[in-house]
Amino acid sequence: MNIIKYAGYEGTGELDQESLVCRGRILFIDDLVTYQADSPKDLQAAFEEAVDDYLATCKALDRRPQSH
Repeated sequence: MNIIKYAGYEGTGELDQESLVCRGRILFIDDLVTYQADSPKDLQAAFEEAVDDYLATCKALDRRPQSH
């Protein structure tokens, strides 16, 4: 498992051999936010999109986003 970072958040980077995709989840928050990509090269962008979506969702719900 590798750790990737963006905007103060950390996420996992894993290769799923069975599905042949890369996937991960945002770490250190109570919500379950996952992402996946077809290649390791694309995983960072998927992670950044997941973080941005998490922050936008928190704003829409008038909820303070968690950070570590």
